[in-house]
Formats: sequence, structure tokens, C-alpha cells
Amino acid sequence: MKRYFPILSWLPNYKKSYLSGDISAGITVGIMLIPQGMAYAMIAGLPPVFGLYAALIPQVIYAIMGTSRQLAIGPVAMDSLLIASGLGALAITGINEYISMAIFLALFIGVIQVLLGFLKMGFLVNFLSKPVISGFTSAAALIIGISQLKHLLGITVTSNKTLQIFQQTFNQLDAINPMALLVGLSGIGMMLLVKRIHSQIPAAIVVVILGIALAYFTPITNYGLKLVGKIPEGLPAFKIPDIPWTSLGELFTLALAMSLIAFMEVVSIGKALEEKLKSNNINANQELIALGTGNILGSFFQCYPTTAGFSRTAVNFQAGAKTGVAAFISAALVALTLLFLTPVFYYLPNAILASIIMLAIRSLIDLKYPKELYKNQKDEFLLLMATFFITLFVGIQEGIILGVLFSLLLMVYRTSKPHMAVLGQIKGTTYFKNINRFATDIIDRKDILVVRFDAQLFFGNKDYFYKQLKRHIKAKGYDLKTIIINAEAINYIDSSAIYILKFLILELRQRELTLMIAAATGPTRDILFKTGVVDLLGQENLFVRVVEAVEYVDGVHPRTEIEDRVSRQKY
Repeated sequence: MKRYFPILSWLPNYKKSYLSGDISAGITVGIMLIPQGMAYAMIAGLPPVFGLYAALIPQVIYAIMGTSRQLAIGPVAMDSLLIASGLGALAITGINEYISMAIFLALFIGVIQVLLGFLKMGFLVNFLSKPVISGFTSAAALIIGISQLKHLLGITVTSNKTLQIFQQTFNQLDAINPMALLVGLSGIGMMLLVKRIHSQIPAAIVVVILGIALAYFTPITNYGLKLVGKIPEGLPAFKIPDIPWTSLGELFTLALAMSLIAFMEVVSIGKALEEKLKSNNINANQELIALGTGNILGSFFQCYPTTAGFSRTAVNFQAGAKTGVAAFISAALVALTLLFLTPVFYYLPNAILASIIMLAIRSLIDLKYPKELYKNQKDEFLLLMATFFITLFVGIQEGIILGVLFSLLLMVYRTSKPHMAVLGQIKGTTYFKNINRFATDIIDRKDILVVRFDAQLFFGNKDYFYKQLKRHIKAKGYDLKTIIINAEAINYIDSSAIYILKFLILELRQRELTLMIAAATGPTRDILFKTGVVDLLGQENLFVRVVEAVEYVDGVHPRTEIEDRVSRQKY
């Protein structure tokens, strides 16, 4: 029970000293959640109240089942954008069907996440490399900002595609509402000013209060300024989500992508917190189960998909949150807002919500990391930029899927042409190092070739291994008598590579050259014995260390029958 419900571990050991930090963090995050939730619901194309609904059940479930005590779960900009992009591509008629699809998506994503968790598939997040994540996140942040131009400028834009948004915006430059633009820019300026005064002040809620007061007490609505309007009062009712059977196939790709992206956000934020707390509590598979359960149960109370928020988690941690009690307090504050304060938000200008979103995306755009890659690793820089531009101009799903595919192709390319070093003995020692790195201190013999292959040997690089070895053999000339393969970096050999090894042994034998293998790891040795390579090679040509092979060639330390037996036992 404690494994699946970590609250049973930390709640009985709860200390009074934690309470002040949890209360402070819970109230601060709850205040943040109210305007953010409404703003993110707008990004998703949903009425603002659904952002408040999504801030209730999921974060309570995570507090009970999650392995991190400081993560703040709720609606986020990234998932909201994915929903708008994914559902916008479907043939949906009317806002009610759109809302129904978004709620079902939470159920679908939750089921996938729980299944992945129970099947211990948490390792899948490892396939989202940092360049892909960085490129995707920065592009998504720009798309989020661009999608809010319509609210900031007071115009009507129907598309979710970047180029089409720019085109429609350009065509309506003469229809820009100066009042909406003034209110939006003033909101951004006010939040920047508040943050400069004190970083702990919830700038978003200050701007929301000022915006509501401005719309209520002044006649600015007479100038065409659009307001949020009526928000339903009360807590979300229990309702079983409608299952769109005809659209399940189209929704599966979106649900799977969102499941992994949401999980990636939770794990990456959780790992960053662990570094600050000097702890190691995050369990990837349990995180999937906790996140998925929150989405499943949340869908029965009209929640759309949720995950961990970067900014809210940072605020939660800085405000002193020690346990999940902070999440309970945040949820209670949102619930009180739904019960008693929704009429107040009628007067909230859409431009204010747009300003909150546009300021929030700054933290998602990373310029430092691409600069580092450009200086040090050009191939990964190109991967990042490819993911960025595909996400920005083609589509959200295409960006993440193709980004992962490109990163896997890059990995395959690297493993197909790994590093092979020619080694020489350092003078006066038993160590063998790369002759290109230690040229002045190396004994480079003409009769012995020592090579080290720095990768597993498999079908993808067997031909490269064979060609490179033949090239080095040719470079040694006619004095060469022995080739020693330092196999310490070869952690696996597949059947295709075994075939090449056997062919190589026979080919070298015809040329009266001896092949030896040294320093192989246990699993690699097992493969060499099981596949018959050792029988063909001869057990006398297996060595624990490279220096032993060289000494054996020189006759300095010939093996006795007992030493041969000991060496075979080691292998």
C-alpha cells in the first residue's frame, strides 16, 4: 500500500514544523492557479472555468500517490497547446463536442499512463533527449505566445497554425482594438514591475484584481474590450466521459504523445527538485501511475489533461512546501473560488489573461543551451533546430515525433561508426593507450597491432569494424605478426558480428597472422564461448590483460598448463 500510496509513508511522520511552510506554499500556489488555470484553458480552446476544474482533483490525487512532495500538478501551457492543436485538426462541430473530447482525452491519457506504469515502462522517457526537449519546448512556448495575439490585439483568429496565425493577424492590422492592446501591455508591464519590487508577490493575481476593477468601475468595455464573461458557479459535477468511438484511432496518437510529454515534464521537474533537496525519491513508474490516476479520476469531474507545472512547482518549493499538504490547501482555495468568487471573474478582460500567458512562456524559451551545443556538439545543435522548426511551422505532434526519430537516427549513426583506437604500450609501464594521444611516450611496435573498439559489436557496425581493422593491418605492413583486440569496451556481440569474427580469424590464419582477444567483460566472454569463437580462436589466445598477451608473444612470460587453466577459469 505504501508503494502505491506514498502518503501512508510521510503523513504519519508529519511534523508541526512543516505546517507553516505548507500553508504558505499552498495559499501562494492556489492564488497562482486561479488566473493561470483560466488562462491555460483559453489556450486549450476551452471556457476558462475548465482550468479551475483541472486544478482540483488531479493535484489531490498526486499528493496521495506521487513520489515527490513538492510537485505542483494542474493545467499547463504545453498540454493546453497540444489539446488545441490535436483537437483542432479533427472534424468537431460545436463547443460542447470539443469540451467532451478534451475531457475524454484526460481519461484516455490517464489509462495509457497507468498501463505504462504497471508495465514498468518509465524508461521510455529516456528516448526524449535534451536537444529534442529543448527545441520542442522553445517552439511550443513561441506558439503559445503567438496563439494569444488575438486576445492581446482584440481580433479574431481561427487557425492554430503559426504561419496562418501570422497571415490572419496581418490581414486584420486595421481591426486591432487599441483598448485591448493597451490593457494587455499594461498587464505585462505591471507584472514585471511587481516582480522587481518583490519576487514573492503573486504578480498574476495582482494584475487580475486590477483588471477586474478597471472593467467594473470604468467604461472601458464600451470600447470593445472582451471579457471572460459568465463562469458557472459551484464545484464540477460527477459525469462519466462520453467515449467518441469513431475518433479513437485519431485520438490515440495525440493521447500517446501527450502521455509521454506530461510524464517527461513530471520527471524532469522532479529530478531538478531532487538535486536541490539532495534526495532520490522519484520513482518513474509510480509517477506514471499517480499522474494517470489523477487524469482518470479528474475526467469524471470535467477535468482536461494535467501534469506538473514548471513555474508553480518552483513557487511551491520556494514558498516552503514540505509535503503534499500544500497541494490540499491549493485545491481547497480553488474550490472556494468556484463556490463563491466566480461572479467576480465575469469582468476579467481576456487581454489580461493573454498577458499572463505571454509573460509565463519566457521561462520555457532556452537560449543558453543551443549556444552551448553550437560551440561543442554541432550534430545535436542541428537536431535541436530541426525539432524547433518542425514544431513551430509544421505541427506540435510532428515536432516531438520527428524529433525523437531524428535523435534515434543520430544514435544509430554514432553506433554504426564508433571510435576505434590503435594502442601502444607507455614506456616503463604495463598500460596501453591511444598512440594519437600519447605519441611521444608510446612504444609503437611493427610486429604487434593492438586495437580497442569503443562500442558493442553488432550488425550495424560489424562491417565498419572489419574495414577499420583491415585498414590498420595494412598500415602496419609486412612485419606484422599478431593482432590483439582490446575488448574491454565491447559489452555485447550479436550473431552478425560473431560471423564476422569467425571469418576474420580464418582470413588472418591464412595470412599467417595470429588474432588475440584481451580484457573482455564477463557477458562478452560468455558469448565468445557459447558461439564457438573461442574454439576457432584457441583458448591460448584469450587474455585477461593486454600486457599479458604482449608478454606471451615475446616469450617473456610463457604460459604453463596451470596458468592456462587459471586463465580459462577467469573467462
